Amino acid sequence: MEKGYSDKAYRWNRDNYSSRRRFVDIWGFVLTLMFRLWLYNKSWSYPGGVSETKQAGRRKAQAIWIRTTLLDLGPTFIKVGQLFSTRADIFPVEYVEELAKLQDKVPAFSYEKVEAIIEQELGKKIPELFHSFEPIPLAAASLGQVHKAVLHSGESVVVKVQRPGLKKLFEIDLKILKGITRYFQNHPKWGRGRDWIGIYEECCRILWEEVDYLNEGRNADTFRRNFRSYDWVKVPRVYWRYTSPRVLTLEYLPGIKISQYEALEAAGIDRKAVARQGAEAYLHQLLDNGFFHADPHPGNVAVSPDGSLIFYDFGMMGRIKSNIRDGLMETLFGIASKDGDRVVQSLIDLGALAPVDDMGPVRRSVQYMLDHFMDQPFENQSVASISDDLYEIAYDQPFRFPATFTFVMRAFSTLEGVGKGLDPEFNFMEVAKPYAMKLMTNTNGNDGNSFLNELSRQAAQVSSTALGLPRRLEDTLEKLERGDVRVRVRSPETDRLLRRQSNIQLGISYALIISGFTVSATILLVNHYVWLALLPGLIAAGVSVVLIRLLLRLDRNDRMY
Repeated sequence: MEKGYSDKAYRWNRDNYSSRRRFVDIWGFVLTLMFRLWLYNKSWSYPGGVSETKQAGRRKAQAIWIRTTLLDLGPTFIKVGQLFSTRADIFPVEYVEELAKLQDKVPAFSYEKVEAIIEQELGKKIPELFHSFEPIPLAAASLGQVHKAVLHSGESVVVKVQRPGLKKLFEIDLKILKGITRYFQNHPKWGRGRDWIGIYEECCRILWEEVDYLNEGRNADTFRRNFRSYDWVKVPRVYWRYTSPRVLTLEYLPGIKISQYEALEAAGIDRKAVARQGAEAYLHQLLDNGFFHADPHPGNVAVSPDGSLIFYDFGMMGRIKSNIRDGLMETLFGIASKDGDRVVQSLIDLGALAPVDDMGPVRRSVQYMLDHFMDQPFENQSVASISDDLYEIAYDQPFRFPATFTFVMRAFSTLEGVGKGLDPEFNFMEVAKPYAMKLMTNTNGNDGNSFLNELSRQAAQVSSTALGLPRRLEDTLEKLERGDVRVRVRSPETDRLLRRQSNIQLGISYALIISGFTVSATILLVNHYVWLALLPGLIAAGVSVVLIRLLLRLDRNDRMY
């Protein structure tokens, strides 16, 4: 059990857990998180004064607390946390990185429950289905656990059995989460510009897909077909006769975890070849098939004794739609030409960027990225550093990286880290370069044809813009005549004076309130109503504290200007 789990962990794993207690646990977490976020913005909560270093440290501590609390809350929140780790547009980079570490290692459930579930799902007892069945699981996770078994035909298999009561737990949790979602959607600060209802519906869809083992079996079959011509990739075969919505039986393919570098070395496996093959396998999934493994942590990838890669766990898969390829090509051409406007427009078309009235800050951020990244050769860049910079820019901006994009970046970052562990000289971008060039040349012609196509496209775009210019000028003049064009002028100095005037008026109101309650308290005290005088006295003292803080803020602002 991971260090950091609390004593109340796994309360959800009890047979007769209370939905009321579940409500208290979940809302307790939400309210505590809201209080921590409120406290984060208060300068007086930082001993010795607020600083960027202290705020970064607090964000990191809060991210760790969120991750461990989600582990305590169980399967629903582990999966929700993993999905939220794809939303760099909503959460700070510290939260995204910490949520991406969520590994759902939880205690196993009893063998008696395993027997009952298999008999209920497959209609026969374990001895009738399997020649042997190991009662101690190989691994246990939040959604289920895996047992090794042998069929009567002599074939070794692994049987994945879903955790009992999981669907009931999902129903209770999702009902509570729906109420929380509505609260955040209507919140004046956190609901503005956020589609919390849409995020909730996306989480529901993915959760119900993951607990359908028939769907996971279909994913495994599709993945195996996509690699049928690659002898250095192995994918376990599905035994459909022994599979149901809650039981999944797969071919037993043992291997060494890809991150166990010393064990690979001891087995005589070429670590450099494994690092390169891991990168090529993911590039093949993305660019050739459009169907990729979306949960690529090292526990889901192993190496067989002959050096082949073995993939496990196909519950969370990603798909790249056909129209994404054209949009991605447009983005790549914009990046290659350092054209910030073109990149922004392509991101809008891809759905990665939400258009707003003032796109100037976004455009400047994109242009800065282009100028910064293109200073280095492509093969010398790091996926991890690029993704970190993207997340920093995306946070609290109109950027909305689709989950597919974030899953891809995370997979590449993981592979880059594992690759460097296998081979210190490994460079993921160097492996990816031929694939990127292949994509930019559209894979359907030579470089010259692609270049000519791009030149003709740009020429047509310039011609269209030039021919349309008179009409655009005429439309602008008509709007000016009708009064449809509005000019908004903002003066920072005027805004500051107005804020100062508003604060002074507020201070006068506070002073009048203090005076009124002080007089009331004095009159009551003179007439020997000591306890009654205490109430207006306390109110006057409280308002005095607020007034003093207001005056200090006014003084600080005056010194700044």
